[in-house]
Amino acid sequence: MARLRQEHNEFEKRETAIVVVGPEDAKAFGRYWADNHLQFLGLPDPEHRVLKLFGQEIKLFKFGRMPAQVLVDKSGIARFVHYGHDMSDIPTSAEIFEAIDALGGGSAEAVRIDV
Repeated sequence: MARLRQEHNEFEKRETAIVVVGPEDAKAFGRYWADNHLQFLGLPDPEHRVLKLFGQEIKLFKFGRMPAQVLVDKSGIARFVHYGHDMSDIPTSAEIFEAIDALGGGSAEAVRIDV
């Protein structure tokens, strides 16, 4: 999340909103957001409804939920999806920016599903 915070301006230049969905409850999410001064949206999903909708995997032997990144365009269509195989399997910012730019110069919501 530090990388997302550091590169928030690059996402804004591309008219791209960041939404991080995680399994924590609203209180834990709010505390984390306040403690880390995050400028983007956080969506608590303790019942895992959104996480299941996007097909995020759970691997108990790899410490739980695997990271997933989804770019959803303004019409609600997923245009880029990456499901990580372990906690370090996350696309670089350059790869995400390239995917956003390929959508036509922006107009996406980057949804990162892990916390």
